[in-house]
This record gives sequence, C-alpha cells and structure tokens, in this order.
Amino acid sequence: MPGENLSRDEARERAALLAVDGYEVSLDVRSALGEGDGDGAPRTFRSVTTIRFRCAEPGASSFADLIAPSVTSVSLNGRDLDPSEVFDGSRIALEDLAAENELVVDAQCAYSRTGEGLHRFVDPEDGEVYLYTQYEPADSRRVFANFEQPDLKAPFRFEVRAPEQWTVWSNGAGELTDDVWRFAETKPISTYITCVVAGPYHYVTDSYTRELPDGGRLEIPLGAMCRKGLAPHFDADDVFLITKQGLDFFHDHFDYPYPFGKYDQAFVPEYNLGAMENPGLVTFREEYIFRGKVTRASYEGRANTILHEMAHMWFGDLVTMEWWDDLWLKESFADFMGAFANVGATRFKDAWITFANRRKAWAYRADQLPSTHPITADIRDLEDAKLNFDGITYAKGASVLKQLVAYVGQDAFLEGARRYFKRHAYGNTRLGDLLAVLEETSGRDMGAWARSWLQTAGVNALTPQVLLDAEGRIDELAVLQEAAESHPELRPHRVAVGLYRRGADGALERYARAEADVDGPRTVVAELAGAEAPDLVLVNDDDLTYCKTRFDETSLATLREALGELTDPLARALCWSALWNMTRDALLPAREFIGLVLRFGGRESDIGVLQMLHAWADSALTHYVAPEWRERGARLLTEGASEQLYAAGPGSEQQLAWARFFARVTDERGLELLSGLLDGKATVEGLVVDQELRWAFLEPLAAHGVVGESELADELARDDTASGKRHQVRCLAARPSEAVKAQAWAQVVESDALSNALVEATIGGFAQASQRELLAPYTEKYFAAIDRVWRERSIQIGMDVVRGLFPALQQSRATLDATDAWLAAHEDAAPALRRLVLESRDDLARALRAQECDATASTD
Repeated sequence: MPGENLSRDEARERAALLAVDGYEVSLDVRSALGEGDGDGAPRTFRSVTTIRFRCAEPGASSFADLIAPSVTSVSLNGRDLDPSEVFDGSRIALEDLAAENELVVDAQCAYSRTGEGLHRFVDPEDGEVYLYTQYEPADSRRVFANFEQPDLKAPFRFEVRAPEQWTVWSNGAGELTDDVWRFAETKPISTYITCVVAGPYHYVTDSYTRELPDGGRLEIPLGAMCRKGLAPHFDADDVFLITKQGLDFFHDHFDYPYPFGKYDQAFVPEYNLGAMENPGLVTFREEYIFRGKVTRASYEGRANTILHEMAHMWFGDLVTMEWWDDLWLKESFADFMGAFANVGATRFKDAWITFANRRKAWAYRADQLPSTHPITADIRDLEDAKLNFDGITYAKGASVLKQLVAYVGQDAFLEGARRYFKRHAYGNTRLGDLLAVLEETSGRDMGAWARSWLQTAGVNALTPQVLLDAEGRIDELAVLQEAAESHPELRPHRVAVGLYRRGADGALERYARAEADVDGPRTVVAELAGAEAPDLVLVNDDDLTYCKTRFDETSLATLREALGELTDPLARALCWSALWNMTRDALLPAREFIGLVLRFGGRESDIGVLQMLHAWADSALTHYVAPEWRERGARLLTEGASEQLYAAGPGSEQQLAWARFFARVTDERGLELLSGLLDGKATVEGLVVDQELRWAFLEPLAAHGVVGESELADELARDDTASGKRHQVRCLAARPSEAVKAQAWAQVVESDALSNALVEATIGGFAQASQRELLAPYTEKYFAAIDRVWRERSIQIGMDVVRGLFPALQQSRATLDATDAWLAAHEDAAPALRRLVLESRDDLARALRAQECDATASTD
C-alpha cells in the first residue's frame, strides 16, 4: 500500500485551499466482458473525469487522487500535462492553480477482485458478469480522479457505457440514451458515497409515498436487486416492507424529507462489509438473501442493517463528518437508530435484547484491547480510518447514545437531531456541532458528558453491594464502580437497579426497581433501602448504560441455580452477557460457563440470544478452558447439543440453531450422525437438511477427514453456485493434511489470484480447533510473512490475512514471546499493522489468563 495513504494534515490543508463545484465522471465498462488480455496485466476500464474547483490562493499547488495502472492524459485549465511527470501512481500533482479551475483526467483504471473500487464478479453458475463499487473510506480514487476526503463535497454527474444487455444504476435516476447510461446530478455529497452498479441484475420495483406537513407529496421510487442466480430466494417484499416502515419512522422523527430522490438497494456478491449507505443506491452483502432456512434473528439482523443504512441518509450523507476523527457522528447514530427503528417500526420488538446481547459484546471486546480509543478517535490517516470501523465506533458509540437518551430525554435528543440536519444540510460537522444543538434542546451542559463518554476510552464495571439489617431487609444498597488501571476514568452512569427474587413457583422475577445516577467509586441507591432481601441484584437493569455488570455472591449463586427461571428476556440476556464478560475476564471458569449453557440454553426463548450463547460456548471451548479439559468439554458439548437437537420442537428455529451448533462443536462421536443426516440414513423429526445446512455439516466432516476432495467436488456439482464455491473452498482448506494446509497458505499468502471472498473462505477453513498440532509450524511462517503481505496487498486483504492467520490456536507462552519478538523487531512497521498484531496478542494473553482460571476449577 505504498504512496496510497492520506494524512489528516494533508486533508485539512487541501480543504482550506480548495472548494469543489462539481464532477462529471464517464466510465466505459464494456471491457468487463470477454477473456481479457491474458498477459497478466490487470483488466482495465476507461475513466474520464472532469472536476471544476476553486482555489483560495491562486498560484498555489495541490494534488488530486487517483489509483490507476495508467493515465492517458491530464489537462488543467486547458493546459496538457505530461502524465509521466504529474502522476505517481496515486496522486496527480497540480501546480500553479487559478482562482477557478477545470481538471480533466483520462485514465485506465483496474477492475477490483478485492471488493475495493469497482469490483468485477463472474458468476460460476451461469458465467454472467456483475459489477459494483465500494469506496469507504477512500477507494473511489480507484475508479475516477477526485479529491478523496469527506469534507470536499460536490454534485456528481455520472455516465456509463456498458454492454448492451446490461442495466446500470448510480446515485441519481438514470436513463439509457444513445447507448449511454446518463444519471441525474446528485446533491453535494462526499466521494466515498458515490456508487455505480452494473450488470444483468434481477431488479424488482416498488414505491413509497407520503404526505408532507406543507401539503406536498413525497414520492420515492424503490428498487431492490440481486444476481439472477439468487432471484428464486429473493424475498423483495420483506425488504420493501422494512424499507417503507423505516421511511415512515425516520420521517416521523427527523422532520426532514428524504433528500436523494430514489431509493435502490443492491445485494451484491463478494462484499467485504455488511452494507454501505450510498445515497439512492445502498449496497448490501448478498448473504442477506437467505438460500435456506434461517432463524428469526437473521431476518431481524437484515432489518437492522436496512434501517442502519437508511439512518445514514441523514446521519452521514446529508450531514457528513469533516474527517474520520468524527466517524462516530454517523456510525454510532446509525447503529443506535437501527435498533431504535426496529423496535419502533417493525415486527422486531425485541431488538434491544439483541443490541444488549450481541452488539455490546462487540463493544466490550474492542474496548478492552490495547488499541481501544475514545469514541471521538485520533485518526491520523486513511489506514487509521480503515481500522476504526470497529466495535468502539459502532456499538460502544450506539450504547453511549442510548445512555444519552436516558440522560437528556428522548424528546430533547430527537429535537437536537432535527436541528442538526437543518442547520448543517449538505455540509460537514465536528463533535462541537452536535453538542451545541443538544445543549440547546436539553438545557444541559454537554461538555462534561462528552469528556467522560466520548473523549476517554475503556469500560467501567458496576458491582452491587448489599447490606442487610437484622430483619433481613436492605439496610443499604450501593453500586461500586471500577475502571481498568490503563483507563482509570470513572463516568456518570444513569442506571436502573433491579431487585429479583424467586416466587413460590420458582420463577425469578423483579419486585423492585430504582433509577439512580452512579458517579464516582460508590453510589448509594437510597430508594431501595427497606426492600426485602433480593436473590438477584441487576445493576444495569433495562440496559440503560454501557458497563460491565458484575454480581455480588448471592446474585451469582442464584444465577448458578436458577438462570433459566429468570422470566424477563432482557434481564436474562443481560445476565448471560455479564457471565460471558466474567469468563473472558478470568473471573468465572470457562467450563462453568459451558455448564450453564448446557443447563439453561435449552430454555432460552429468544433465538438471537440462544445463537449468541452457542457462539460463546464454542469460543469458551476453543480458547478459554484449560487444555486438559478440552476433550471432556467437547464430549459434554457434543452430548448436550445432540440432546437439545432431538428435544427441540420439530421444524422449530431452536432445532435449526441446535443443529448448527452441534455441527460446530462436535467431536468424533457426532460425525456419524452428521454423515447420516447428509445421506438420509439418519433423521431428526422436522429437521430439513437444505443446501446451506449440508455445507454446515460437511465442514466438520472435512476437518476430521471423513470426507475428502471427491465428496466435496460432488457437493459442488450439486450446488454449482457462487455460494457453493465459497463453501467448497472453505471445506477444502479444513481437511487435516499437511499438504492441504500448505496449499491453502500459499493461495492466500504467496499469491493474489483468489478474490476477496475466496481468501476469506480459505482462511475460515484453514484454522480448525481440532488441528492445533498440524498448524503449529505456521506460527513462524506467519511472522515471517505479514510485513511483506501488508506492503504488497490491498489493505482489506492485508487485514484479512493478519487477523485471520494469527496463530491464535497455539495457546502458549512461546506464541506470546514470538509475537513480542516480532513487535520489538518491527517498531517502524505501519501503525495499522502493529495494531492488528497487538490486538491478536491481547486476545491470546486473555485466553491464557482464562485457561489459568479454568484450571483452578474442580473437574465435574
């Protein structure tokens, strides 16, 4: 990635000098079809860009951004420039600028196979070619020349020449005239949210209408598209339902009509992200189109993503952060709004449970890594920006906004948002701009809140302290607040403290609740004095704040005996989350957590929580139990999952979840059942083994050597699709063979022939928990390779390799020492690369601490 970075200081200097009036971008993608040159050179397309811009200091110099194999011509104010002199591979030098300027760049840009820029995908099922763009944070310069920073907004006009049988979409409405697709000029937007999608996509339409307060009528054409091969599985009606519900909800709450005309949603192949908020043309990973049976949690997750991206039309597209330091201004809000709108507008009324259980788990992990950072981060350059699309910026930020709503009130919060949109429409903002409107609407001083919650890192732990009087009632209940030594900030928390006790029927239910402002190391909750002694105290009941919840000894004993009797699903999810954090923090033996999942998981009514418990139990077995207990733990999980699989209601989503979990954790004892379910010799009443479930069963069979290359080839013939190919590649890499591992390693590390999706699949299959000894030689190879991989490959592939191939299964002091040795020898390595290695090291050190804790537990 040499020469492709852009620093914050460079961006600020350029923004102070330039103002952009408009872009005209002409792309010719007819070269997407055909065999290519076959000479090893990248397949390219023609890109011609005209930029009109002003310069505040005539005579000054600046630069435009472009990453392209070659530039045919450059013209500045009618003056031809020699591309060999002004273009260095990522920048075009612009000297002696006038007050008003016109830059024209004619380039040959490369199609992408890594999901960055203009991605080209060939469908193995029918040979059709599909294109789409993905830019955030800074890959539009791979498609057209521009000023690649969020605060140089401008209107865009796109035109595209494409194969005659194709349809092309962009941000604005388009029409085909004289064999050219021409698109309406956009509103002023940032470069990273421009978009082009082209190919023989299956396209479905609908419309949304709404009466506006001024008597006008808002009409939004709706569209949804996917590859033709996925069309039989595409439930566009549900996508449109959620879309319309979201548009109603955000118009009700934001009081600012959707400003970008049409609203297309494209589900595209080999996508690196969940989705991207391009105005008028949102892109999603096509895995949101379900080829087989999935649980309600999957539909809820898709709805959340649709609503998250829709919120961005206001938070991020209409009003955009000035630089990536304030990325949270859009991502935290969108993450919060996804759950807020799901609950308020759709059938998914329990979305806050998912938020508490799943999204916050992501935040808790990220906030305890050595790379944790304040929500308002210090983003020095684009590499920093790429890595800060993380659990802090998204999930912690959203959690803090949930706390803010409790702090200032929902009405004040939403009125602040409305003023923010109107005041800064089509502009760029910083933290102070948001705080200003919130101070206006709430009457509160937001400075202290922002310093505690937005400008410091780390997560606090809250623990109840209960003192009883002689009659067994609460004499005093206090909340103790702690912080890590590395991030000692104690914060103000608005919390609800819930008291629970078991009734005559055994149910564990809340009988008292009090809200309190926790501030400092010890806060007394006076309102609960005199209450009957509780069996369980939940210090963040209703999940109002962002913290790690701890328990007193009585509460912990209650959960050990009666977690499954806790009737409120949100309270139950919060308790599970707290127990998992204790496991990760080496405060609860991992085998005990696994035991709780086996005892109470079958009674969990919320399917999303159940699936999260399965993921955590799998992680506990892989990383946190003592090595000598792994075999017993695998047997217990295999037996327990099998028992629940047969006990679950026939055809239920719980049955499906237990079937997938069984496949993921099974040891040798469960392989016969998996084989039988595949070939029909075994059945579980109501369980339909569809194609996606077949692949889920095949991976453990491949990892244990039960099936090989020929069986996997037969399965691909049965499912000869893009999805089938990804599954097959993952299963092939999972096989327990030195030759297989060497080949998988070479395909990912030594070659760039695989697409991003197949790199991800290969890495996913490579590291199997049952193959630790087989993988041991790759520790040394990993540290020998990562610096070169980071220098030579795109940042997305670099991140996938560095994260995915870290020797996390080699859980020993020797692996920590090898990691430390690499870090000591590479102090000058790219900061983003060092960050990834440091994060993996921290995960490994945490695993070793948890294993020590687990080793002290009595063997059951």
